Amino acid sequence: MKLLHLGDLHIGKTVNDFSMIQDQEYMFNQILKIAQERSVDGILIAGDVYDRTIPSEEAVRVFDDFLCRLSSLKIDAYVISGNHDSDERLHFGSRLFEHSGIHIASKFQGEIYQHKVEDEFGKINIFLLPFVKASQVRHFFPDKEIENYDDAVRTVVESASVNPAERNIIVAHQFVVGRKELPMIGGSENASVRRQVDGGDEQTVGTVEMVYSDCFNPFDYVALGHIHAPQCIGREEVRYSGSMLKYSKSEVLNEKSVPLITLKEKGKVEIELIPLKPLRDMRHLKGTLEQLLNPEYIKDSEDYIFVTLTDENPVQDAMLIFRQYYPNTMKIEYDNAHTRSMGEVEVSEVVMERPFQELAQDFYQMMYGVEISEAEMELLKKAAKEVGIDEAD
Repeated sequence: MKLLHLGDLHIGKTVNDFSMIQDQEYMFNQILKIAQERSVDGILIAGDVYDRTIPSEEAVRVFDDFLCRLSSLKIDAYVISGNHDSDERLHFGSRLFEHSGIHIASKFQGEIYQHKVEDEFGKINIFLLPFVKASQVRHFFPDKEIENYDDAVRTVVESASVNPAERNIIVAHQFVVGRKELPMIGGSENASVRRQVDGGDEQTVGTVEMVYSDCFNPFDYVALGHIHAPQCIGREEVRYSGSMLKYSKSEVLNEKSVPLITLKEKGKVEIELIPLKPLRDMRHLKGTLEQLLNPEYIKDSEDYIFVTLTDENPVQDAMLIFRQYYPNTMKIEYDNAHTRSMGEVEVSEVVMERPFQELAQDFYQMMYGVEISEAEMELLKKAAKEVGIDEAD
């Protein structure tokens, strides 16, 4: 059996006010072509289907078209929600879609959704675990001691009927780390935050706390979402597919790909990373205005461009000038003696100057696109005090 592994589609995303919809449609066409050429049986989509909990009509149309074309090609899709997705919106129509080979698990209901398939080597169990919080798992397992996300995911996995004699795959959207390694952050995820907990470091990306990769040991392949840089973690078969497009300047050197997973007999999993070529690449140019706009230097003018000018004097109408040569210039900044002499203000100092409630409101708005409620604010204040933030009043 052959499966493609996708994650972090973020359909409808904008980067520096540039809509990525056309680029995303281009990538879906490329993925469909790969699926046909490689005779793929199914596609695993590991969460963050949309960039916002309330996706635009255009974003919904693009995903609907992709699923319809998969169904027409008799290629099954296995979809879970991520922390950016609305459980209810992604769940809509899922029971009807089952008949067309579109399997969606958007909300944890007390057990992992499981779909069984067969090939010439026997049975394959595909488990779908949507983005889940520790509080959700506690609700279904009140007798279990669940203190963090790792406890929660382990509890869910242990409660599943995973047959070790058969081949098992799980699709999950959590911040999964190794016992001695952290994944490489792509850059377009929500800011990574590290805080002290009982004397040790606990890392989060966005609102997602870490889960150790060994909790997925019962599975032959683990299709992860949430981190945008493609990589394996813990072992070769535990893998973040990464986002299909670059979504920030920090990702300009990332090579995007889609994993092709070939399942043979039990214990034999082949992984091939198939390169993805975007409609427009994302690049970072650094130098003086004269250097960067030298006709011999200009290439691929439709790419998305971040510019760092090293001219000692500010260039008037720099953006207007650059967009004559690179119409998709996203941002221009300076690196010269003046900017270096100014230094950088420590982020921690900026944060310390703002009240906790204001920071929490801004963060919630950025994450979910809505205002935080009074009840949720009280819960945040309580949690902040528990980890030693006395100013959370």
